[in-house]
Amino acid sequence: MLVLGIDPGTAITGFGLVSDEGGGLRCVGMGCIRTAAHTPLPERLTTIHSKLSALIARHRPDCVAIEQLFFNTNATSALAVGHARGVALLAACQAGLPVSEYTPLQVKLAVAGYGKADKKQMQSMVRLLLGLDSEPRPDDVADALAIAICHINSAPYHVMMSRNVWGDAQ
Repeated sequence: MLVLGIDPGTAITGFGLVSDEGGGLRCVGMGCIRTAAHTPLPERLTTIHSKLSALIARHRPDCVAIEQLFFNTNATSALAVGHARGVALLAACQAGLPVSEYTPLQVKLAVAGYGKADKKQMQSMVRLLLGLDSEPRPDDVADALAIAICHINSAPYHVMMSRNVWGDAQ
């Protein structure tokens, strides 16, 4: 399974391609899409969409994992992330890829085993889990890789839930 993890943002959208190779994780690719602050928002979103679409066409991932929108006290920042999320979701859906969404807490628990892990802890765990020579930079790239790892670690549970293997215990 090849997963494209996306950490959306209008200034920097991080991406990471992680494959699950029989229980071992491997980083296939990583990077970020940067847009200049002075560029009008529609152009920034077009750039993010076209580059993600090209990335999907080139690597043909099996699915996309993306961070859920996290609402904090800065509504402007949340709105900008929402725009970037929208074009990322559009690129995935246009390619016919299934999309899974994860909260920051879910990602931290799946990767570091601790829901309050800081950026440094997350970068270190991503480096260790993927056998990288150095910690991925910028943070957005490390976050995208972590989202992909979270999906790979969570995928078996999604399959069980979709098959309702535990019955309808309510």
